[in-house]
Amino acid sequence: MSHNTFGHLFRITTWGESHGPALGVVIDGCPSGIALSEADIQPWLDRRRPGTSRHVTPRNEADQVRILSGVFEDDRTGGPVTTGAPISMIIENTDAHSKDYDAIRDLWRPGHADYTYDAKYGLRDYRGGGRSSARETAARVAAGAVARKMLGDSITIRGALVQIGDQAIDRGNWRWEDTLDNPFFSPDAAIVEQWETRLDDLRRAGSSTGAIVELHVSGLPAGLGAPVYGKLDADMAGAMMSIPAVKGVEIGSGFASAAMRGEDAADEMRMGENGPVFLTNHNGGVLGGISTGQDLVIRFAVKPTSSIRIERRTLDRDFEETTISTRGRHDPCVGIRAVPVGEAMAALVIADHWLRHAGQSAF
Repeated sequence: MSHNTFGHLFRITTWGESHGPALGVVIDGCPSGIALSEADIQPWLDRRRPGTSRHVTPRNEADQVRILSGVFEDDRTGGPVTTGAPISMIIENTDAHSKDYDAIRDLWRPGHADYTYDAKYGLRDYRGGGRSSARETAARVAAGAVARKMLGDSITIRGALVQIGDQAIDRGNWRWEDTLDNPFFSPDAAIVEQWETRLDDLRRAGSSTGAIVELHVSGLPAGLGAPVYGKLDADMAGAMMSIPAVKGVEIGSGFASAAMRGEDAADEMRMGENGPVFLTNHNGGVLGGISTGQDLVIRFAVKPTSSIRIERRTLDRDFEETTISTRGRHDPCVGIRAVPVGEAMAALVIADHWLRHAGQSAF
């Protein structure tokens, strides 16, 4: 199985399966001299881990990360710093219930990658989907924490859940601090009760729903990205589409741009005290694939969780028609835990482009 590596200069390779003994990641290209310990990584994993509320899967994984290589105690600082060597990290699986999948080991779950993995590789890990499982994203979040440390505090990467099913937030209520105080990462505290009721009803019914996640990257200088095939927004879109269950990505006004007139969609400019100032941000902080210095704004759509108890028509591995009802422990809305995963992927893209830019230009 190829294509488990992401990035150009800041590169990560993830490994492990949903019900294997562990997951992990190797980071290649991280500069030396960056203060880094497990305590810098764990808080980001804690935001993504399962079992944190009744609205996500009850699978109870501690997601404790261990750094195996790439850091060393610096006598001058008194703490561990990156050495420039590959950083290897491991996260053990401790609460996998593989027997939950015995009844469907020869059935293809509609909406999952079961059929396509069988078609491509001739076999699949039926225990939660193996590499296709969202469990794999824990390794990405760990790597994203390292990318954040490399970028420093001047760049802020924040995510929020802005819609569950057909219930969208009121943007007039947007408060970033509210994303830290509810289990949905919602910037609108007023909608939390509605979402709780919706997910409680869906869980009782054995169903699921989709969601929309919005990311903002602040503090970027103008100039990140490259024309034609190295566009910042193209790489960002590809990163988001690599997240399990993501079926759509937009930058800035995205698909709403199709309904605009040219004079409305163009982000007008004026001269400010410290350089150009844009009056709007319909282009999401990117023009020609290169950052403008505005906030980079990304939204992605997450489809409903495919593992549901409601009986659906399918085929088995012998191409016989049958039906399937998926038991076990699953998120009624996988979009909730996609928020920290989206943040991590954004951090990885920015870190990679930062190093790529440094190799050919100077800020």
